[in-house]
Amino acid sequence: MSAPGSRLAVSGSERLLVGAALAVSLGIVWLATNSAPAVAAFAAGLVALGGLTWVLARPKPVQQQVEYALPDWSVTVAAIDRPDCAVAITDRAGRLVCANRAFEVWFTTAHAPPRLPVDNASLERLAKAGRSGWRDGQGKADIIENESGRWSAEAQRAGRGDDYLVWTISPLSNPDPVAELVPHLDGKLGRALAAAGMAAAIVDPDGKIRAASSGFAARATGDPAALLTGQEFTAFLRQDERDQVSWAREGRRGNPLTMYYLPVRDPDAPGAVDYGTTPSLMLLVEAGVGLGGGAVEGTAAVPHLEALLGNLPLGLAMADRDGRLLFANPAFMRAAGREGEAPPVYPTDLVVQEDKGAISDAIRRFAQGPAAAGDLAVRLRTQPEDPVTLSLAGVRGLGEAAVLLSLTDSSEETRLKRQVAQATKMQAVGQLAGGVAHDFNNVLTAILGTCDLMLLRHTPGDSDYDDIQQIRANSNRAASLTRQLLAFSRQQTLRPEVLQLPDVVQDVSTLLKRLIGEKVKLSVAHDRDLGAVRADPSQLEQVIVNLVVNARDAVLAKGEIGGGKITLATRRVTAADVRAMRSAIMPQVDYTALVVEDTGTGIAPDYLGKIFEPFFTTKEQGKGTGLGLSTVYGIVKQSGGFIFADSEVGKGTKFTVYLPVHHASPEELAAKTVRAEPAAQWAGGGRVLLVEDEDMVRAVAERALTRAGYTVTAAADGDEGLAYVEQGAEFDLVLSDVVMPGMDGPAMVREIRARHPSLPVLFMSGYAEEQLRKEIDIADVHFLPKPFTVQQVTDKVGGVLAAARI
Repeated sequence: MSAPGSRLAVSGSERLLVGAALAVSLGIVWLATNSAPAVAAFAAGLVALGGLTWVLARPKPVQQQVEYALPDWSVTVAAIDRPDCAVAITDRAGRLVCANRAFEVWFTTAHAPPRLPVDNASLERLAKAGRSGWRDGQGKADIIENESGRWSAEAQRAGRGDDYLVWTISPLSNPDPVAELVPHLDGKLGRALAAAGMAAAIVDPDGKIRAASSGFAARATGDPAALLTGQEFTAFLRQDERDQVSWAREGRRGNPLTMYYLPVRDPDAPGAVDYGTTPSLMLLVEAGVGLGGGAVEGTAAVPHLEALLGNLPLGLAMADRDGRLLFANPAFMRAAGREGEAPPVYPTDLVVQEDKGAISDAIRRFAQGPAAAGDLAVRLRTQPEDPVTLSLAGVRGLGEAAVLLSLTDSSEETRLKRQVAQATKMQAVGQLAGGVAHDFNNVLTAILGTCDLMLLRHTPGDSDYDDIQQIRANSNRAASLTRQLLAFSRQQTLRPEVLQLPDVVQDVSTLLKRLIGEKVKLSVAHDRDLGAVRADPSQLEQVIVNLVVNARDAVLAKGEIGGGKITLATRRVTAADVRAMRSAIMPQVDYTALVVEDTGTGIAPDYLGKIFEPFFTTKEQGKGTGLGLSTVYGIVKQSGGFIFADSEVGKGTKFTVYLPVHHASPEELAAKTVRAEPAAQWAGGGRVLLVEDEDMVRAVAERALTRAGYTVTAAADGDEGLAYVEQGAEFDLVLSDVVMPGMDGPAMVREIRARHPSLPVLFMSGYAEEQLRKEIDIADVHFLPKPFTVQQVTDKVGGVLAAARI
């Protein structure tokens, strides 16, 4: 028997039979050939054949087959669901296999590492980490960032066939320069400063030491390992009658010290340095001693300070008592608008002529007086319109007194301030325009109504008929101007619809071709997958027409051979695109943009900030009212959008209108019909309570309704109108102004509705219907915008009474 796992065993009888068979075979070969070599060759062949048969026939050991289950990615997602970091898994094709909830929130599943929505430098670091992960098994990106945050990322190769990369992305806390510097003072940096003869300490605004180098502790206490945290910084120093500072432990025999005083703050933080709340880095060096310990003269320590501060992100420079710049680091020159240039001889060369004297006086004052610090507002020659803050601090111990200058790069802050100021100004102008238009509408209502009543008594051919028509036509023209003012102030009545912007462009394109003529080429282009917007289509058409007409005038004014070109396009703008724009005004949502670009004369920079103001125009006198762009601005803003203008003189102008993509609410999806006011006519007369504080408007409306067969009771204000109801008078309709002295229209209607809940109410006002509905909050009321004609007021009253009878 064979043992388990052994080769196949052969019994003794079997071996005898095999041997006998071989002998017989050899005998037969001998008898056939009678040749010994032939017998030997035959025997060798049999041996070789038998060996080959044994090798092929022997049993092979059985190997255990390992079975692997198919991956269940839901289990993986549950395992990596960590709130403190984002985890994502990608395959060799770069596809996102699975990700946890944190990854979906921070980056969305539309992006797979390394192609995340971060800046270009971060994308390069992620790509490098991915290549290292596939090649070496592990890669790392120390910092990736976008507008939402900062992270670090690691990629690790995994899987049975190393077919996947596991990305772990952890958030980084906001940088704290002081917290980052403290451990360095206790480590190699502190020991290196001590070896160079410099003692360093970080001091809080209250004068307490937060951290100190071993060199500082050794000079201050004699023990390099002494803990000085929380102790008074000045307790280790003394000042003599000549204002020279030395170590208190060394007494009068101590050498004078040079003390450098540097605020430690986040260089990206907006605003000037607040010395009352900012910790400071104090560097102490013996006066007249170099960093290597050798003796130097006067201000020879300045080059060492320049080497120390040259790479700091803070904008720092140093000037001597005569106002000459000893050095300025690159951050200082960048903040001064001179990036890449050599520092000037004097810091006054960086500012406008009017501020040169103030800087010279300040440097002289800080250099000669006791050590102090302060701020000075100056205007740089590179941006004379926007003052910046120049911080100055007196420095002692350089042999001669010097002044440390600090300048913060405030270009981004200035840009944001300019945007906010422009928006505030436009808001104030809009309120003024709306108020003027409202009051003017009352006057126009009286003029138009009087003209209509006079025309009822005159027929064509009368001597006064043409004059009355001329007055009426001019009044209608004035009413059109007030509507434009209301559009600018966002107080007009809009009828918004959910629509596609290319459809509106298509509807108005035929009109545009007639307006611009044959000399100017019109090009129209649309992006795909544009989101729907919610706006008034007729008002959007007015926006397009106004912008294209202005572009036509600019192109023709340039006088190009061939007439020039106007481009009208719609664009898809995602929330990521808005983040990249770094706008402080636009919310970060999806937009559909309308772009109108021309190759005309362009707009001068001085005028670019005023083009949306009412009555501002660059055209010749008599060729424009100055209300076209202001109307566009008002319509866009009232529709919830934004408009920006970019222009270069001589090359052209581009207007971009951003309208937010409309996402239908559940109520809108469920609504099947839109309720509209009935258009039925009323011919049965009725009792009307007319309440209007303007005598002219009240008289016109009363005469118009009386001639139409209505019984009219007129009141000059809300108190008088309510008194008629309280005295028992019965009415079929209340026609009231909204804004009146004393009791206004809505307050009066609420009192009347308490007694007669179903009484129809018709408000007339020069303000927008949409705005009034939000303010008065009364159900089942109707509106009649001013100015109105006699026919309009009678038709509206009849329509409201007809609706009340349905």
